[in-house]
Amino acid sequence: MPAIIEWPTVVQEALARYGDLFKNEPERRHFAEYLTGLLIAERKTVSGINAEFALTTDQSCLNRWINEVAWDVQALNERRLAELQKDSSTRYSDRGVIAVDNTLIDHEGKLIEDVGWFWDHAEQRNKIAHDYLISNYVCSSGKHYALEFKRFRKREDCSEETPFRDHTELFKELADWAIEHQIPGAFAFDSYFTNAPIMNHLNAKGRAYVGDMKTNRKVVFLGKEMRVDEVARSIPSQDRKPIQIDDKKQWSFTRSVRLPKVDHPVRILILWENREDPEVRKILVTNRTQWEAIRMLLVYRHRWTGTESFHRDGKQHLGMGDCQLRNGQGQTRHLYMVILAHSLLVSQMRQNRAKEWAVATLTTIGEACRAVMRETLQRTITWAIERATLDGWTTPRVCHVLNLA
Repeated sequence: MPAIIEWPTVVQEALARYGDLFKNEPERRHFAEYLTGLLIAERKTVSGINAEFALTTDQSCLNRWINEVAWDVQALNERRLAELQKDSSTRYSDRGVIAVDNTLIDHEGKLIEDVGWFWDHAEQRNKIAHDYLISNYVCSSGKHYALEFKRFRKREDCSEETPFRDHTELFKELADWAIEHQIPGAFAFDSYFTNAPIMNHLNAKGRAYVGDMKTNRKVVFLGKEMRVDEVARSIPSQDRKPIQIDDKKQWSFTRSVRLPKVDHPVRILILWENREDPEVRKILVTNRTQWEAIRMLLVYRHRWTGTESFHRDGKQHLGMGDCQLRNGQGQTRHLYMVILAHSLLVSQMRQNRAKEWAVATLTTIGEACRAVMRETLQRTITWAIERATLDGWTTPRVCHVLNLA
């Protein structure tokens, strides 16, 4: 598109809320540039973002701001979460869900700090990537946003100053962070994190969880230790109860059991697609033994909402994987800026009435990004018309400023 002349409305609002976190006007300008670029730039790298603007400094200035200049990214994240609590649709509640999962973010360069070769189960191949654990909050309204993240480092890249921490330890750190910040809600996670150390840790902290279980997991059922899929096969069809959410009907069986190495009783929920199916569809587990099947299923369903949706939108629309900075601090700041951009758009979505700048009510992150693009393009066109009609600029002069020459 032609070069950007003016910040979009959503970025102007962000400047008003977050601008005081930066020391001077050049830093605030770089903040607005980077945020705008994540929303609408074709290439969401430092050079790609810098090239989108009609009047700007050299790209090295933006590079120094994201890599070297002293500003507090944690203060930025804390302010973001505080701002989200001002809106009832994004506020924490007891019915909220804290969904935790890891995601691989692809990179091209092998010299980027903390990157490594990782096996991608979805694509069934090894790739150069960062491995991030991200905790996300799913509100009772259905809106969701990231809370905090940790970057996994392979053992060979660690040292005495930065000791190795596996995924279980990083999960515990994210959980402790949420608990210290008094963020309510049950934790939800997939089978990779449904292990005894994590389950015991959350239960000891007094927090509820719902996790996915592998079918070969051992349980103590009716006084006998057996695989959970064997338990499922032993349940006669007449003991399987219907459970329906929206138009989706499944069959279920739930019972309190014991798990080896887990120091508290749990309730398992076994689900079948059809009542007579020999094989299970999914098995869930919670430390809230009094919860009904529907409550367990509703909590776990938000795991997908809170993790996969954010990962997809971040990668497809907001440049989560586009940053090629070698510096670890730059990579960290980039992801926090992506998270901020996502939260700003979430706040604009599904409002009672359409925002004036957006024209229509926004329902997805993709729609929101396109609306920001349309508004920005309209402002650029308006600027060009005013320069030609009011200031008497020639067409070549207008095109030169807009990088269209």
